[in-house]
Amino acid sequence: MTGLEPRIRVSALLRWEGRVLLCRHEKAGRGEYWLLPGGGVNTGESLVDALHRELAEEVGEGDDLTFEGPILVAESIAPKRSFVSRHVVHIVFAGDLSGRSLEHVASQDEAVAGHRLFHPDELDGIVLHPPIQRFLQRWQPGDPAVYLGSLWAP
Repeated sequence: MTGLEPRIRVSALLRWEGRVLLCRHEKAGRGEYWLLPGGGVNTGESLVDALHRELAEEVGEGDDLTFEGPILVAESIAPKRSFVSRHVVHIVFAGDLSGRSLEHVASQDEAVAGHRLFHPDELDGIVLHPPIQRFLQRWQPGDPAVYLGSLWAP
């Protein structure tokens, strides 16, 4: 045991007219990659409260959204040979943005370099963390929660 506690990250699969909203991140040495909007859960904070807070920060939405789920639980564990120890448990909820204007989607989080709506068919060509493209392509509202197991970070 290394003593490293897993980090809990909540995020939302936000659908709008058949597409999924993703946040673009850019980090030195890692290039561009995409995430479902969301973030870390603080000690003493409920999962849904953390999700509302993170969505307000990352996309300017969230206070009045209702969520389904969790719909997915996955973990990312850095390989033992990597320089950085990392273990993240991803808990994903679903939300529907239908009927909303997304013109005002903006981030207060400086880690977010932009947003884009993706049709599920476009997801194979992007770097998504965790790599849950196949799940996003097949999941439909009302489907039961799915556990994907461990996903090793690249």
